[in-house]
Amino acid sequence: MKTIFRAAALVLACAHSGQAHAQDEEGFHGYLRAGFGASSSGGPQSCYSLGGNTMKYRLGNECDAYTKFGYTKNVAQVDAVRFYTTVWLAGYSAHSAFEGARTEVNKAYIEARGLPFLNGGNAWIGKRDYLWSDVHMLDLWYVIPTYNSTGAGLDQIPLGPGKFSYAVFKDNDHNKLRRVPGAGGAAADVVTDTVTDTAAALRHNFVYQELPVNRGGTLNAIATLVQAQRGPKLPGAPQRHGGWAMTLFHKQSVGGGVNTAGLQYGVGPGTGVGPGADEGVALFGPSGSTALGRDVIQWRAFDYLWIQPTPHFGMSLIALMQRDQSNAQGSTTWLTIGARPVFGINQYFKLQFEIGADRLSDPAGGAARRLTKLTIAPTISAGPGLWARPELRAFVTYGKWNSAATPLVNAANSGGPVYGTRTSGFSTGVQAETFF
Repeated sequence: MKTIFRAAALVLACAHSGQAHAQDEEGFHGYLRAGFGASSSGGPQSCYSLGGNTMKYRLGNECDAYTKFGYTKNVAQVDAVRFYTTVWLAGYSAHSAFEGARTEVNKAYIEARGLPFLNGGNAWIGKRDYLWSDVHMLDLWYVIPTYNSTGAGLDQIPLGPGKFSYAVFKDNDHNKLRRVPGAGGAAADVVTDTVTDTAAALRHNFVYQELPVNRGGTLNAIATLVQAQRGPKLPGAPQRHGGWAMTLFHKQSVGGGVNTAGLQYGVGPGTGVGPGADEGVALFGPSGSTALGRDVIQWRAFDYLWIQPTPHFGMSLIALMQRDQSNAQGSTTWLTIGARPVFGINQYFKLQFEIGADRLSDPAGGAARRLTKLTIAPTISAGPGLWARPELRAFVTYGKWNSAATPLVNAANSGGPVYGTRTSGFSTGVQAETFF
């Protein structure tokens, strides 16, 4: 059993270190987080975030519930070529009891692996977590081009010292016959109930990955081109725009872990702002609203490190700067720095801490919005390491912000504007998390 836990921890460590590509391996796999809490304001648990295009520090600061699970099966083999089918389902709720959970098919694709005419590369068609890469402690997917899309591609073809992949996706391929707030989705005339616009787009991804550039270090590059879906120009429909994005990140093995340093730049729907985003958060990868022009720009620089220098001590750290600008919204700069040290007391119990500090500039030139969050979480775990799961956590979380940030903290809290004019609060609760 210990061997199984160590193997699972190793697999998840690779997945959450910002890997450029992760195949679905045969078997049943999934993810779950669930829990509940209470806050100093009374009522349900409160979570601390500046909202908008920022992300929150997760430990002891998740008021939602989420699960996804599925199966990958080797369904056929012809000589050395194997065919795999993968299907996953997912459920998400902004509330702890999965109340009103949104359910969807998270993955549904078929892949042929080890094709000789691709020099051992793969081909696939369907919906998948393609190039899934994240900063785990922020739940920031810096590359996850899957939302609202089905695609096809040629994957991991050996080319020179690295590997090349190409994929094409049809994003947001639907017309919603209802009015959707904001620029995302498809707008419809409220009288005639006819479609006047669509956010559908064709997206091309060009990837060159695992290029060795130094001992223990690789370089990965992703270019994304978004082509807005064209159609009849209907009265009142906004102009549709294409866009693009570039991602470059370097991965370095260090301290029993991985350091990932990245640069990203996006224009128009290449920023991911709009229907390609999750709860309004811009995500590089999926196509954003095609109503966004070239004045909409986002760039991001980050350094994400996780280490496991000893079996009983691990830590993850993040430093990030992100700038968003547009003619309509002005410019904001988000700066964040945080750390999560994990101390394994014994094989089944560890003590976790997490501290994160955010600063978000005001597009109107006013005072910057500031937030600091601190969590202490005693944890029963399947091992002492940073990535050992499952975890059964109890937590106490404290948040402190300035008065300029109060409206943002209230707006971002799923429990509503419970803090009023106050500039601090705390919450307590329990949470379980596992991936397998």
